Amino acid sequence: MPTNPYPYRLKRRLQRFISPQPALPARLRRPRVLVVGCGAIGQRLLRHWQQQSGRSGQHGLRIMVLTSSPDKRAQFQALGATPIVGNLDVPASLQRLRGWAHYLLHLAPPPGRGVEDSRTRHLLRTVQQRPGRLRALVYVSTTAVYGDSGGQWLDETQAPAPSQPRGQRRWQAEQQLIRYGKSPRAARTVRLRVPGIFAPERLASGLAQRLAQGQPVLHREEDVWSNRIHADDLARACLLALWRGRAQRCLHISDGQPSLMGDYFDRVADHLGLPRPPRLSREAIAAHVSPAMLSYLQDSRRLRSERMQRELGLVVQPVDLPVYPPK
Repeated sequence: MPTNPYPYRLKRRLQRFISPQPALPARLRRPRVLVVGCGAIGQRLLRHWQQQSGRSGQHGLRIMVLTSSPDKRAQFQALGATPIVGNLDVPASLQRLRGWAHYLLHLAPPPGRGVEDSRTRHLLRTVQQRPGRLRALVYVSTTAVYGDSGGQWLDETQAPAPSQPRGQRRWQAEQQLIRYGKSPRAARTVRLRVPGIFAPERLASGLAQRLAQGQPVLHREEDVWSNRIHADDLARACLLALWRGRAQRCLHISDGQPSLMGDYFDRVADHLGLPRPPRLSREAIAAHVSPAMLSYLQDSRRLRSERMQRELGLVVQPVDLPVYPPK
């Protein structure tokens, strides 16, 4: 018979009570968030976190940003984040990210060519080298994964059928995330499908220039349905998805008020005081727009966003002002 009167597990508990381990420093107890691809949306989130927690952030978050541009380090530091220089196209540069984050926001676009997303593959391999610490991974995708639905209303149960390489790359990235989400000790994985993004600062660039140059849109009877989301609402959706998004879930992030693209460009022109764009047939317009713009004119769909409202508790503002075509 054993001489120890206490069961083994009880003895271990007593030992921890009598001689507790020293507490971790506060800076190590705070949730750690890694932002990959910190462009306009990521920087909106950084500003939000900075306003909420302040630079000291004793009870806030520790934020790390992966950037491939060393000259942006000071910019991210001013927003309260720790920049790490690395490149998703160079897997060896990602080693410092292993096992660091509790939450990961993946905003980086795929490569500009092909139908695969090697950047997401490299990021997931890095994450999986030290599994278990990461609690949630949010990936910002695009509604181009659906291809052309002829203007039909779509919810998240619609099967993807991308018709353009940009949508094929995004769907391939989503498939990688779905497989990762099924692996042992995987993080809670959430995919956000995003249409055109409206940001006021975009008015002075490409869209205004396009209208000033008189680039055409489709005749109304041939026009395509497009969808939008305000950049501030997209940033809020990313934040909420990190905490509230369900595992292996896909969500539409949209204002739920689609319109014909040409009608929307007319409103943009009126807002900017520019002439409305001329209207051409689908056959004739190919000679007057870029291949990228032509690809946007080949997909027509309308998005339902009730799941976003129900599961994230996010109510967004309608986008009445200019926005770029879907990315």
